[in-house]
Amino acid sequence: MCSNSYKTYVNWSSGKDAAFTLYKLQQSSTYSIEHLVVSINQFHDRVSMHGLRRALLEKQISRLNLSYSAIELSENPSMDEYNFTMTDQVEKLKAKGFTHAAFGDIFLEDLRFYREKQLAPFGIECVFPLWKKNTDVLIKEFIDSGFKAITVCVQGDKLGKEFVGREIDHSFVRDLPAGVDPCGENGEFHTFCYDGPIFKEAVPFSKGKKVLRSYPAPNNDTELSFWYQDLIP
Repeated sequence: MCSNSYKTYVNWSSGKDAAFTLYKLQQSSTYSIEHLVVSINQFHDRVSMHGLRRALLEKQISRLNLSYSAIELSENPSMDEYNFTMTDQVEKLKAKGFTHAAFGDIFLEDLRFYREKQLAPFGIECVFPLWKKNTDVLIKEFIDSGFKAITVCVQGDKLGKEFVGREIDHSFVRDLPAGVDPCGENGEFHTFCYDGPIFKEAVPFSKGKKVLRSYPAPNNDTELSFWYQDLIP
Protein backbone atom coordinates (compact mmCIF):
# COMPACT_ATOMS: atom_id res chain seq x y z
CA MET A 1 0.00 0.00 0.00
CA CYS A 2 1.32 3.43 -0.92
CA SER A 3 1.73 5.65 2.16
CA ASN A 4 0.07 8.53 0.30
CA SER A 5 -2.96 6.57 -0.90
CA TYR A 6 -6.47 7.58 0.13
CA LYS A 7 -8.34 5.38 2.59
CA THR A 8 -11.37 4.31 0.56
CA TYR A 9 -14.50 2.22 0.97
CA VAL A 10 -16.50 0.73 -1.89
CA ASN A 11 -20.28 0.75 -2.04
CA TRP A 12 -20.76 -2.94 -2.66
CA SER A 13 -23.81 -4.43 -4.38
CA SER A 14 -22.34 -7.96 -4.83
CA GLY A 15 -22.64 -7.47 -8.60
CA LYS A 16 -20.38 -7.03 -11.59
CA ASP A 17 -20.06 -3.21 -11.59
CA ALA A 18 -19.03 -3.13 -7.93
CA ALA A 19 -16.58 -5.97 -8.55
CA PHE A 20 -15.08 -4.23 -11.58
CA THR A 21 -14.85 -0.98 -9.62
CA LEU A 22 -12.92 -2.76 -6.87
CA TYR A 23 -10.66 -4.37 -9.49
CA LYS A 24 -9.86 -1.04 -11.13
CA LEU A 25 -9.11 0.67 -7.83
CA GLN A 26 -6.90 -2.15 -6.59
CA GLN A 27 -4.76 -1.66 -9.69
CA SER A 28 -4.13 1.96 -8.69
CA SER A 29 -1.72 3.15 -6.01
CA THR A 30 -3.92 6.21 -5.44
CA TYR A 31 -6.54 4.42 -3.33
CA SER A 32 -6.26 2.00 -0.43
CA ILE A 33 -9.44 -0.11 -0.50
CA GLU A 34 -10.08 -1.26 3.05
CA HIS A 35 -13.83 -1.73 3.46
CA LEU A 36 -17.12 -2.50 1.69
CA VAL A 37 -20.56 -1.05 2.50
CA VAL A 38 -23.70 -3.01 1.54
CA SER A 39 -27.40 -2.10 1.73
CA ILE A 40 -29.42 -4.97 3.24
CA ASN A 41 -33.18 -5.53 3.24
CA GLN A 42 -33.66 -6.59 6.86
CA PHE A 43 -37.10 -8.12 6.28
CA HIS A 44 -35.78 -10.63 3.73
CA ASP A 45 -32.17 -10.63 5.00
CA ARG A 46 -30.97 -10.09 1.45
CA VAL A 47 -28.97 -7.52 -0.50
CA SER A 48 -31.24 -4.64 -1.52
CA MET A 49 -32.40 -4.79 -5.17
CA HIS A 50 -30.31 -7.86 -5.95
CA GLY A 51 -32.18 -10.22 -3.64
CA LEU A 52 -28.97 -12.09 -2.75
CA ARG A 53 -28.99 -13.96 0.56
CA ARG A 54 -26.84 -12.37 3.27
CA ALA A 55 -25.14 -15.73 3.90
CA LEU A 56 -23.96 -15.86 0.27
CA LEU A 57 -22.88 -12.22 0.38
CA GLU A 58 -20.70 -13.01 3.38
CA LYS A 59 -19.14 -15.99 1.60
CA GLN A 60 -18.38 -13.70 -1.34
CA ILE A 61 -16.78 -11.00 0.82
CA SER A 62 -14.72 -13.55 2.75
CA ARG A 63 -12.99 -14.39 -0.52
CA LEU A 64 -12.05 -10.74 -1.05
CA ASN A 65 -10.13 -10.41 2.24
CA LEU A 66 -12.00 -7.20 3.10
CA SER A 67 -14.20 -6.12 5.99
CA TYR A 68 -17.75 -4.93 5.42
CA SER A 69 -20.60 -3.18 7.18
CA ALA A 70 -24.30 -3.27 6.37
CA ILE A 71 -26.80 -0.47 5.96
CA GLU A 72 -29.81 -2.22 7.50
CA LEU A 73 -33.06 -1.08 5.87
CA SER A 74 -36.75 -1.97 6.23
CA GLU A 75 -38.58 -3.71 3.38
CA ASN A 76 -39.75 -0.45 1.75
CA PRO A 77 -37.57 2.30 3.23
CA SER A 78 -38.46 5.94 2.79
CA MET A 79 -35.79 8.35 1.62
CA ASP A 80 -35.69 9.78 5.14
CA GLU A 81 -34.96 6.33 6.58
CA TYR A 82 -32.33 5.65 3.95
CA ASN A 83 -30.61 9.00 4.45
CA PHE A 84 -30.63 8.66 8.27
CA THR A 85 -29.15 5.16 8.16
CA MET A 86 -26.58 6.12 5.54
CA THR A 87 -25.54 9.20 7.53
CA ASP A 88 -24.95 7.07 10.60
CA GLN A 89 -22.76 4.68 8.58
CA VAL A 90 -20.76 7.48 6.94
CA GLU A 91 -20.09 9.15 10.28
CA LYS A 92 -18.63 5.90 11.61
CA LEU A 93 -16.42 5.47 8.54
CA LYS A 94 -15.28 9.10 8.67
CA ALA A 95 -14.28 8.57 12.30
CA LYS A 96 -12.12 5.62 11.16
CA GLY A 97 -10.21 7.83 8.74
CA PHE A 98 -11.95 7.10 5.45
CA THR A 99 -11.73 10.01 3.02
CA HIS A 100 -13.10 8.53 -0.23
CA ALA A 101 -16.12 6.47 -1.28
CA ALA A 102 -16.16 4.51 -4.55
CA PHE A 103 -19.20 3.72 -6.69
CA GLY A 104 -19.79 1.59 -9.79
CA ASP A 105 -22.06 4.09 -11.56
CA ILE A 106 -21.46 4.55 -15.27
CA PHE A 107 -23.66 7.29 -16.70
CA LEU A 108 -26.63 8.13 -14.43
CA GLU A 109 -26.02 11.84 -13.81
CA ASP A 110 -28.78 12.30 -11.20
CA LEU A 111 -27.47 9.38 -9.13
CA ARG A 112 -23.93 10.73 -9.18
CA PHE A 113 -25.16 14.19 -8.18
CA TYR A 114 -27.14 12.67 -5.29
CA ARG A 115 -24.15 10.72 -3.99
CA GLU A 116 -21.83 13.70 -4.15
CA LYS A 117 -24.38 15.98 -2.50
CA GLN A 118 -24.97 13.52 0.37
CA LEU A 119 -21.28 12.93 1.10
CA ALA A 120 -19.97 16.48 0.63
CA PRO A 121 -20.94 17.63 4.17
CA PHE A 122 -18.73 14.85 5.59
CA GLY A 123 -15.73 15.78 3.46
CA ILE A 124 -15.94 12.38 1.74
CA GLU A 125 -14.87 12.52 -1.90
CA CYS A 126 -16.69 10.30 -4.40
CA VAL A 127 -14.76 8.13 -6.86
CA PHE A 128 -16.33 6.71 -10.05
CA PRO A 129 -13.79 4.48 -11.85
CA LEU A 130 -16.27 3.38 -14.55
CA TRP A 131 -17.78 6.80 -15.21
CA LYS A 132 -18.70 7.57 -18.83
CA LYS A 133 -17.05 4.40 -20.12
CA ASN A 134 -18.65 2.81 -23.17
CA THR A 135 -20.79 0.00 -21.75
CA ASP A 136 -20.23 -2.26 -24.78
CA VAL A 137 -16.50 -2.01 -24.10
CA LEU A 138 -16.90 -2.33 -20.31
CA ILE A 139 -18.86 -5.57 -20.38
CA LYS A 140 -16.41 -7.11 -22.85
CA GLU A 141 -13.48 -6.08 -20.66
CA PHE A 142 -15.23 -7.47 -17.58
CA ILE A 143 -15.73 -10.87 -19.22
CA ASP A 144 -12.28 -10.99 -20.84
CA SER A 145 -10.62 -10.12 -17.51
CA GLY A 146 -11.81 -13.46 -16.16
CA PHE A 147 -14.76 -12.38 -14.06
CA LYS A 148 -17.72 -14.71 -13.59
CA ALA A 149 -21.19 -13.41 -12.77
CA ILE A 150 -24.80 -14.57 -12.97
CA THR A 151 -28.01 -12.55 -13.25
CA VAL A 152 -30.03 -12.61 -10.04
CA CYS A 153 -32.70 -10.03 -10.92
CA VAL A 154 -34.11 -8.84 -14.25
CA GLN A 155 -36.79 -6.25 -14.96
CA GLY A 156 -39.84 -8.09 -16.26
CA ASP A 157 -40.87 -5.62 -18.95
CA LYS A 158 -37.34 -5.42 -20.36
CA LEU A 159 -36.12 -9.03 -20.06
CA GLY A 160 -38.03 -12.27 -19.71
CA LYS A 161 -37.74 -15.11 -17.22
CA GLU A 162 -35.20 -16.81 -19.48
CA PHE A 163 -32.64 -14.06 -18.77
CA VAL A 164 -32.55 -14.50 -15.00
CA GLY A 165 -30.05 -17.07 -13.75
CA ARG A 166 -27.90 -16.71 -16.87
CA GLU A 167 -24.14 -16.38 -16.89
CA ILE A 168 -22.74 -13.04 -17.98
CA ASP A 169 -20.78 -14.05 -21.05
CA HIS A 170 -20.51 -12.93 -24.65
CA SER A 171 -23.57 -14.96 -25.69
CA PHE A 172 -25.64 -13.26 -22.98
CA VAL A 173 -24.65 -9.85 -24.33
CA ARG A 174 -25.48 -10.89 -27.90
CA ASP A 175 -28.93 -12.11 -26.81
CA LEU A 176 -29.94 -8.84 -25.11
CA PRO A 177 -32.93 -7.15 -26.79
CA ALA A 178 -32.44 -3.84 -28.55
CA GLY A 179 -32.49 -0.93 -26.13
CA VAL A 180 -31.18 -2.89 -23.15
CA ASP A 181 -27.87 -1.55 -21.89
CA PRO A 182 -25.16 -4.26 -22.00
CA CYS A 183 -24.20 -3.42 -18.40
CA GLY A 184 -27.82 -3.08 -17.24
CA GLU A 185 -27.07 0.50 -16.25
CA ASN A 186 -30.76 1.47 -16.49
CA GLY A 187 -31.73 -1.22 -13.99
CA GLU A 188 -32.58 -3.86 -16.60
CA PHE A 189 -30.67 -6.55 -14.70
CA HIS A 190 -28.57 -7.11 -11.58
CA THR A 191 -25.88 -9.70 -11.00
CA PHE A 192 -23.91 -11.72 -8.48
CA CYS A 193 -20.17 -11.83 -9.16
CA TYR A 194 -18.69 -15.07 -7.86
CA ASP A 195 -15.21 -15.38 -9.38
CA GLY A 196 -12.47 -13.34 -11.01
CA PRO A 197 -9.07 -11.73 -10.41
CA ILE A 198 -10.14 -10.03 -7.15
CA PHE A 199 -11.18 -13.33 -5.51
CA LYS A 200 -8.83 -15.74 -3.74
CA GLU A 201 -11.19 -18.53 -4.92
CA ALA A 202 -14.60 -18.91 -6.53
CA VAL A 203 -17.74 -18.58 -4.40
CA PRO A 204 -19.73 -21.85 -4.46
CA PHE A 205 -23.52 -21.75 -4.79
CA SER A 206 -26.44 -23.62 -6.32
CA LYS A 207 -29.52 -22.30 -8.10
CA GLY A 208 -32.86 -22.29 -6.32
CA LYS A 209 -36.26 -21.16 -7.60
CA LYS A 210 -37.08 -18.33 -9.97
CA VAL A 211 -39.63 -15.94 -8.45
CA LEU A 212 -41.65 -13.08 -9.98
CA ARG A 213 -42.28 -10.10 -7.69
CA SER A 214 -44.06 -6.79 -8.33
CA TYR A 215 -43.55 -3.44 -6.62
CA PRO A 216 -45.24 -0.02 -6.88
CA ALA A 217 -43.44 2.20 -9.36
CA PRO A 218 -42.10 5.47 -7.95
CA ASN A 219 -44.37 8.48 -8.43
CA ASN A 220 -47.19 6.69 -10.29
CA ASP A 221 -49.89 4.05 -9.96
CA THR A 222 -48.26 1.35 -12.08
CA GLU A 223 -46.24 -1.63 -10.90
CA LEU A 224 -42.78 -2.86 -11.82
CA SER A 225 -42.20 -6.60 -12.03
CA PHE A 226 -38.89 -8.37 -11.51
CA TRP A 227 -37.74 -11.95 -11.95
CA TYR A 228 -35.39 -13.14 -9.20
CA GLN A 229 -33.08 -16.15 -9.29
CA ASP A 230 -32.54 -17.44 -5.77
CA LEU A 231 -28.98 -18.59 -5.15
CA ILE A 232 -28.29 -21.00 -2.31
CA PRO A 233 -24.96 -20.94 -0.42
